[in-house]
Amino acid sequence: MASKKPENMTFEATIEELDVIVENLENGDLALDDALKKFERGITLARAGQAKLNDAEQRVSILLQNDDDSALSDFDTTTD
Repeated sequence: MASKKPENMTFEATIEELDVIVENLENGDLALDDALKKFERGITLARAGQAKLNDAEQRVSILLQNDDDSALSDFDTTTD
């Protein structure tokens, strides 16, 4: 089964897959090549999850800093 790109996954799905990878790596039953592939996927998932959390934090911050009388502005979803 082909893995989804982390940026196309929900945060919850990202964390769920990351948990499975951690369990597999902790068991120690994987061949070195398989373990390295899982570790690489885990790093990718962790970074994507962190980016999703950062985006959510930014959105919450914007919502909390604006008062009811302030004008609405677009949320910048582009990353550098």
